[in-house]
Amino acid sequence: MRLLLGLAAISAFAQNWPQFRGEGANGTAAGSPPVEWNGESGKNILWKTAVPGLGYSSPVIWGGRIYLTSAVSAQGTSDTKLGLYGDIKPVENEGSQSFKVYCLDRKSGKILWTRTAIATNPKVKRHPKSSHANPTPATDGKHLVVFFGSEGLFTYDMDGKLLWKKDLGTLDAGYFRAPDAQWGFASSPVLHEGKVLIQADVQQNSFLAAFDVRDGRELWRTPRADVPTFGSPAVVPYTAKGARSKQVVVNGWKHIGGYDFGTGKELWKLTGGGDIPTPTPVAAEGLVIITNAHGSARPIYAVRTDAEGDITGKSAIAWTVDRTGNYMQTPLLHGGLGYFCFDNGVLTVFQLDNGERIYQQRLGAGKTGFTSSPVAAGGNLFITDEDGHTRVIALGREFKVVAESDLGEPVMASPAISGDVLYMRGRAHLFAIGKK
Repeated sequence: MRLLLGLAAISAFAQNWPQFRGEGANGTAAGSPPVEWNGESGKNILWKTAVPGLGYSSPVIWGGRIYLTSAVSAQGTSDTKLGLYGDIKPVENEGSQSFKVYCLDRKSGKILWTRTAIATNPKVKRHPKSSHANPTPATDGKHLVVFFGSEGLFTYDMDGKLLWKKDLGTLDAGYFRAPDAQWGFASSPVLHEGKVLIQADVQQNSFLAAFDVRDGRELWRTPRADVPTFGSPAVVPYTAKGARSKQVVVNGWKHIGGYDFGTGKELWKLTGGGDIPTPTPVAAEGLVIITNAHGSARPIYAVRTDAEGDITGKSAIAWTVDRTGNYMQTPLLHGGLGYFCFDNGVLTVFQLDNGERIYQQRLGAGKTGFTSSPVAAGGNLFITDEDGHTRVIALGREFKVVAESDLGEPVMASPAISGDVLYMRGRAHLFAIGKK
């Protein structure tokens, strides 16, 4: 009986997708979603539900429910400019936004409840490819944490009762070289062992902080001196001097770093890379993989989990590769390999233990942007471009396209997987993709 209960608990946990890119932001799941679908004809579309407003947060899943956020303009539909371009000017004169939280039934797609966290004029403008609801929620099955940047941090119970909220001030994550180019906030909260972790690298007064999920009490706050960044923090093992503890790793330009999970004390630091850091750190096989781009550098760093002090140029970096790193997407690690896709669709696969390049292939003609981060299940990698076109690629050392499918809507958010169903957020709908 105990064995059956234990297996049931493991199965239930495998169905959950509690934060950006799932547990540990690793983007992998045990299920086997279909490799072909069509959003217009309905092929393998179990359901689709209209989601009002504009939001690029990803869906999170716990049990039989899905949670996501959006910003609904009082002026009507908000526009998005997709593609590969260099326009840094923010969107002007958008007016008041209702910052929404949605709960949907996982089986049917029915909206079970909606909450308005706040309705106000945003304190910070957004990039034309961005939204006012970029951060993905986080949940532990008891609490739902949603973050709207300058509009606040909110925690609900699973039925939508507000438990607490905090105003963290104006969080302007615009371009540091042109402060008037406000781009909106994107870093997602992480909920781990009762702590809500927030990375706020902004124009002024940047910090990494931990809050008690029960009441919002600030547990620690560590100032950071870096340019605005857009990735989320990651909790990974820390093994220095024989210790077996945890660290919070963050991306950056002036300060990539690891911090003690319990106290926020800096453990190690690395300087360099691209000056608009966006991907979230991911970990596997005793290494933390960090990549960023923009400017002259596009590095990939493989940092050992026992790193200490300033590791710039030191042996704590197991390997590094220049001019192959990611700009927008968080990479995916699986089976001893790392999958890295640049925003123009160039996919490069590396051996994790030594940085050997296994293959490099271009997906498409290089004219479409790739922003949504890939996920993996059933032996396949799912990579979706901004036009909503997904390439399903076999995991492994040889490049093989298994199938290609179209959602029929633009896609900026990263998908979620629960069981054998892929949940993908398009511009106007949330889709459940499963065999039928």
